[in-house]
Amino acid sequence: MKAYHRFLQSVTIAASPAAVDYCFTDLAAMHRWLHPALRCEPIGNWSTQPGAQSRFTIEIPLWRPTLTSTVIQRSPHLIIWQFEGFFQGQDQWQWQATGKGTQLTNQFEFTISQPIVEFGFNHLASHWTRKDMAAQLQRLKQIAEHQSLTVS
Repeated sequence: MKAYHRFLQSVTIAASPAAVDYCFTDLAAMHRWLHPALRCEPIGNWSTQPGAQSRFTIEIPLWRPTLTSTVIQRSPHLIIWQFEGFFQGQDQWQWQATGKGTQLTNQFEFTISQPIVEFGFNHLASHWTRKDMAAQLQRLKQIAEHQSLTVS
C-alpha cells in the first residue's frame, strides 16, 4: 500500500504578488531558490502555463532520481505541478496579497510506490525534505523582496 505524504509550509514576503510570480516564471530566478542539488530542465521552452513540462533531477552521488513535472493548473497567484517518477504527486504554490506584502503557501503531496524508496524516504529524507522546503521558502522570499526593490 502506498503511503501518502503531505507537507505544508508558508511564509510572509514583503513584496508584491508580481514579485513572487517572477520567482516561478523566470527559470534563472527559480534555480536560485531551488536546492542546489535540484535541477529543473524544461522539456521544450520554459513555461508555467498548463501542459508545460520539465524534468526535476536530484544530483546525489551514485543516483540521479528524476521526476517529470507537468503544470496542471495555473491562474494568477497559483501554480500546481504534477510529478511522475520515483514518486507521484503534486506541488502547489499559492500566494495572496496581504496588508504587509504577500503570503506564500507551498503544499507538497505525494505517494511513493516503491517500498525501498519509501523506506529510504521515511528513514533518511523526510526530515531533510521538510527542512529543505523551509529553506527554499526563505530563499524565494529573499529573491522576491530583492526583485520588488529592483522594480520599484
